[in-house]
Amino acid sequence: MTAFQVPQRMNFSAVAPKVFKAVLALDAAAREGLDPVLLELVQIRASQINHCAYCIDYHTSDARKAGETEERIYQLSAWEESSLYTEKERAALALTEAVTLLPQGVSDEVYNEAAKHFDEKELAQLIALIFTVNVWNRMNVTTRKTPGTE
Repeated sequence: MTAFQVPQRMNFSAVAPKVFKAVLALDAAAREGLDPVLLELVQIRASQINHCAYCIDYHTSDARKAGETEERIYQLSAWEESSLYTEKERAALALTEAVTLLPQGVSDEVYNEAAKHFDEKELAQLIALIFTVNVWNRMNVTTRKTPGTE
């Protein structure tokens, strides 16, 4: 059986290197102070919502390197029904979904639950991480960046 190859539309980093470098800098800044496993869970979940195959592949690999288990990675798309995630992780995942699906808004309930588990600086970093992964998702989905490519 041969896999279907989705052709990449452009190499964004080559065509718009200044923008790409700016997003890399934003990404590095957004990651500061966040737990590496939580960071990857958030990025995988946003990428699942945005249907970004490249980012799902990339962050799933990074999650494994950070010590995440296969079982938790597999259940991430149904995290609300799973008992494998801590209250802090659940709050981060709920905030991830609310920010990623922004037209539905970020309710006070979701925001306040996250604020219970993250101090203000951590919460700001988490919000930055969520909007940054959404930038990557939109860039890679639009240009059809292929999983397994750099």
